[in-house]
Amino acid sequence: MIQQKLFEFKDETYAAFQAKLIPTVDPESVIGVRVPVLRKFARQCIREAGYEEFLRELPHTYYDENMLHGLILSEIKDYERCVSLVDAFLPYVDNWAVCDIMSPKIFKKNKDKLLDKIDEWSRSKHTYTCRFGLEMLMTHFLDEDFQPEYLELAAKIRSEEYYVNMMIAWFLATALAKQWDAAIPYIQEHRLDPWVHNKTIQKAVESYRITDEQKNYLRTLKERS
Repeated sequence: MIQQKLFEFKDETYAAFQAKLIPTVDPESVIGVRVPVLRKFARQCIREAGYEEFLRELPHTYYDENMLHGLILSEIKDYERCVSLVDAFLPYVDNWAVCDIMSPKIFKKNKDKLLDKIDEWSRSKHTYTCRFGLEMLMTHFLDEDFQPEYLELAAKIRSEEYYVNMMIAWFLATALAKQWDAAIPYIQEHRLDPWVHNKTIQKAVESYRITDEQKNYLRTLKERS
């Protein structure tokens, strides 16, 4: 039923475009449903309570099913149930787009419980479970709930996985924008893997939230090959 509905939303031009952005995914698995359509359909599935069986049907066949799955989980209103469903789904996440679209709204109201899960997820050897943990740390703990030790959680990770290292750099570049004084020692003292170090600087320099003075200073701290 849900898979059939997704094919009704198919956009072949968008499918070809999307397939180029997610090289870890088989292009044949991309139906081509645009994200606003998926978001609307996810909310409809929640309202009509016709999604329970779909969430149990893992692994899914199509990329768009995984995107929808992540969006449905983002709407679940019970924290414990949401975490349980996220844990069941994460092992099947095989690309950055599905990983990054999943951002449960209920997490914002349960930050005290969420930290332990973030620590668990970020320690995972599964690329997208680790990435998801770091993304939740970035989303929920770089503003009013920030503590300096949260930076170490990300900085201590050593990985050969491109999509993990990109998220570490994204996290630390965001930290530089929001918590400069706490984050800059990680760059000054070269505490990161060299590739992550330089990518963090690159992303920070590209940010409109970093001042020109800060950007010029960051450029002086690049690792030279």
